[in-house]
Amino acid sequence: MSYEATMHSLLRLLFLAGVAFIFSSCARSLPKYETPIERTQFQCVRTTAYTHTESDHVCHGCCTALGTTLRYGKVHSAAADWSRWPAGTVFRILETGEVCEVDDIGWALAGRNTIDLYKPTHAAMNAWGVRTVNIEILHWGEDDSSLAILSKRMKYRHVQRMAHDLEKRIASGAQNPEPLIAAAAPPANPDLHPFRKPVRRL
Repeated sequence: MSYEATMHSLLRLLFLAGVAFIFSSCARSLPKYETPIERTQFQCVRTTAYTHTESDHVCHGCCTALGTTLRYGKVHSAAADWSRWPAGTVFRILETGEVCEVDDIGWALAGRNTIDLYKPTHAAMNAWGVRTVNIEILHWGEDDSSLAILSKRMKYRHVQRMAHDLEKRIASGAQNPEPLIAAAAPPANPDLHPFRKPVRRL
């Protein structure tokens, strides 16, 4: 087989794979809708974990929905429904002290009160599993800018769901609570609960 014929066959297979992916995304059902939790500085949320080599993320590689690179350093990337946690929302997990920023989205997160935390390996992803944790919002992202990004991807049903909820929120004039000045470092005691005063040691 000539080089041209080989390349033609390869391009045809890639095209068919892309069509199949788009069709499957349109055909599958959206996750069950949950009533949004209140936007407060401290929240108790369900978290899951993902990595860039999972089958449903491999087409995106290490790229986030914002077009940036997935991070796992001083600040970790996180995916969420942007109508609940807008892009750019920064939060601290109180049980571990980790700081995360919402810069990604996911099909299974649309209409859900769940945050998906980025992990660099399958082992780290599996080790996290599913956990309910307490988070402190250090900075709220902007609804308007989140909607502007989502509006460019409206062919996807999970994006439509998020955008619809964002439009309703913006139309209602709802405002985010102003976070208190956050500490520069994670809490010294990772078990410290946000609603419980620390024990003073003499």
